[in-house]
Amino acid sequence: MTEPAETATVALSSPIDLTTLWVVIVFAFLGTFLYLDGFDFGAGALFATRTDEAERERILAAIGPFWDGNEVWLVVFGGSLFAAFPPLYATLFSRHYLLLFGVLGALICRGLAPEFYEQRDDETWKRWWGRSFVVGSIATPLLLGVFVGNWVLGTTVTETPVTVLVGLAVVALTVVTGGAFVALKTDGPLAADARTWALRALVAYLLLIVAVLFVLFARTHVRAALLEALPLALVAVSIAAGGGCALALRRERDLLAFLAAGGLTYALVALVGALLYPTLDPATGLTAADAAISPLALQLLTLSAALLMPLVLTYFGVLYSTFSGSVEADGY
Repeated sequence: MTEPAETATVALSSPIDLTTLWVVIVFAFLGTFLYLDGFDFGAGALFATRTDEAERERILAAIGPFWDGNEVWLVVFGGSLFAAFPPLYATLFSRHYLLLFGVLGALICRGLAPEFYEQRDDETWKRWWGRSFVVGSIATPLLLGVFVGNWVLGTTVTETPVTVLVGLAVVALTVVTGGAFVALKTDGPLAADARTWALRALVAYLLLIVAVLFVLFARTHVRAALLEALPLALVAVSIAAGGGCALALRRERDLLAFLAAGGLTYALVALVGALLYPTLDPATGLTAADAAISPLALQLLTLSAALLMPLVLTYFGVLYSTFSGSVEADGY
């Protein structure tokens, strides 16, 4: 009577630690959202620096085909967190639900504004919807950064000085990515100014990250994690990516600058994951092993992801290749 049980155990065994794999996948989804939708946010912030209507139209045309698809990665992040680690989803999101509602509200402002902006050729109308676009583009990464800062520190309050610093760092990072993207998609004075703003934002981002790491280093439970090999390597990767991005912007190698900004983004998200793992919720002490669903369910989830992700990646590959050219004031 023991043979079937032994057979079932063997069937459920896996050469890969699926719990750790899904921690990596969840944070990879978060990084993809911050990178792809991040350049939309950065472009929205740069929108506030332009007064010429033709340049504003070019910024909107540059991100127009992408922003709604990029936004899906936030849903994918939340959905994968709920599917793989439901207790973590429940405790983390319920603890900061007002902050997350703020993120959703800012996303709504950012999403509606470009659609309404072009519906009427009225100065007052465009001014207010332009402001909504800028506010939504800045508030979303700011609040998301505060949320991530709260997550790492395990705080139960909405914001603290250090989490605000994290939020500002994320805003600066999106301006770096957005500036590189706008420079890649445009030319002339608009592209030159986008590079300048990206360089300024890069300096601000690095200074803010140094300030955040300094504050975190003063906390004993985070200091030990920071001094481990992986976090130190990710800090080194960030420095290298930042230097490469700055050099590429100065040499007007916009695609390289955009890719280097992606390196900065993924390094930041990976650093967050490295500081958290294996305790995914410092506030409650919930570990990845405790929060994960059953092994069989995790295997089925992995199989589903393996079947669906190639389709999603193909869609984005077609999307970005189709709209790969530069933009003019009247579109592609």
